[in-house]
Amino acid sequence: MDEQQATPFQQLGGETGVRHLIDRFYDLMDLEPGYAGLRALHPTPLDGSRDKLYWFLCGWLGGPNHYIDRFGHPMLRARHLPYAIGDAERDQWMACMRQAMDECEIEPALSAALSKAFQGTADWMRNRAG
Repeated sequence: MDEQQATPFQQLGGETGVRHLIDRFYDLMDLEPGYAGLRALHPTPLDGSRDKLYWFLCGWLGGPNHYIDRFGHPMLRARHLPYAIGDAERDQWMACMRQAMDECEIEPALSAALSKAFQGTADWMRNRAG
């Protein structure tokens, strides 16, 4: 398949690649002290969070709509309103995802495009000042 026509989902390696990225993201969140504020917003264990982000990203990246099939429309902002998300939480989420993409050796152009898209979404998720 021509890589320019491939979806980000396909470029990441399909479900296996997305799962690998999400697992690394949550492993880093759980292990790295710099992501402690972000980790504090998540339940223990992280299994449900891992699955939900994996299901969501599969569809968001152009693959199967696992999340929508299970829960309906994502309504991301509404679903995150119970959690205080400010600049620090946004920035930790982005740093953690960038580190996960780097460690998963995501192709640089794809990583840059995903970072830009993630940044817009992460910024939109903020629901408190600071």
